[in-house]
Amino acid sequence: MMGYGGYGLFGGLGMVIWIVIVALAIWALVALFNNRATRPEQSPLEILKRRYARGEISQAEFEQARRNLAQVGLSE
Repeated sequence: MMGYGGYGLFGGLGMVIWIVIVALAIWALVALFNNRATRPEQSPLEILKRRYARGEISQAEFEQARRNLAQVGLSE
């Protein structure tokens, strides 16, 4: 018998692979739940203000969208 120290053909490589798989699974779960917990919901008006601040929409578009939000009761 050639004895492998009880670790099989690849020695401790199988154990290392399992440790890496478990660590990746834990990291993925933490990242998933942490991202959900730290991202607060934004109101439609906040989103509109950010788009205007970034220059994605003009002042006229901002004013029109703000009036539309007020009509449907979604403004602050």
